[in-house]
Amino acid sequence: MNDLITNNSLDKKHLLIIYHSKNGNTGKMADAVLRGARHPEIEIEVKMQEAKQTGLDELLWADGLILGTPENFGYMSGALKDFFDRTFYPAEGKVEGLPYCIFISAGNDGSGALASIRRICKGFPFKEVQQPVIAQGKLTQDKIADCQDLGTYMAAGLEGHIF
Repeated sequence: MNDLITNNSLDKKHLLIIYHSKNGNTGKMADAVLRGARHPEIEIEVKMQEAKQTGLDELLWADGLILGTPENFGYMSGALKDFFDRTFYPAEGKVEGLPYCIFISAGNDGSGALASIRRICKGFPFKEVQQPVIAQGKLTQDKIADCQDLGTYMAAGLEGHIF
């Protein structure tokens, strides 16, 4: 699921999609986010990778983040939490105001995972720029479409210097 779009332009914005998926639903959501971010009329660089493979270098590369996780015991995945733990102090003072948004695959309502991500992102401090996509229960085509829109809107916002 790793994917990189490159272009010769040095002033293109960089969008980093970080996710964790255990059973596949969050991975399907991430793929839809990536499809949206790769909209043919939007020219930014997009990189998507699993949270456990993502570190400080990728975070500092990014001009925007999209974070994806399953809901685990009413919380974000351990892999996404580990990403935050590994990058928080080394990124201190280097990522203030970084725009981000969230997608969650939830067995319940997703509120615990959402609150925990927001709490940590506030500490970096990142800036949430879109409403989250939360797929409760079975993953539907409507939620896949919402994820694709999330990617498109984030990419367009970065390209247009809206955030």
